Amino acid sequence: MAIHLGGGDGDDDQIMADINMTPLIDIMLVLLILFMVTSSVSLESGLDVDLPEVAGQTEAQEGTAVIISLDNSGSLSVQGRPSQMETLGQDIRAALESEKTGLVILEGDRQAKLGNAVQIMDIAKAAGAKKFAIAAEATP
Repeated sequence: MAIHLGGGDGDDDQIMADINMTPLIDIMLVLLILFMVTSSVSLESGLDVDLPEVAGQTEAQEGTAVIISLDNSGSLSVQGRPSQMETLGQDIRAALESEKTGLVILEGDRQAKLGNAVQIMDIAKAAGAKKFAIAAEATP
């Protein structure tokens, strides 16, 4: 005579050890989309700048850089954050330190004054910039 303690019909209950992967995949896809959106937004400078066109292709710059934008009305931005000519040196110095780079890219509107560009480059050099580049759009 066998005594059975516990409920059920005596068969060993199977433990379900499967992991539902659907929520994990959903979370990973959301993270991927967020990464893609934020990485493309971080490349924008913040000002609507009409870049001058050049006839030849130039080499793309590798690594990180501080982007200074100058639009046709004279508005400035450093890494997408608005700046003024009076505080430009401090803003560039802070951006160079946070990006850990010496490269500054000047993104100027084709209608911007050349004098402003030269003044910005002087301020950037005093703030610690070691290399300069000027953004331009290649014509097909």
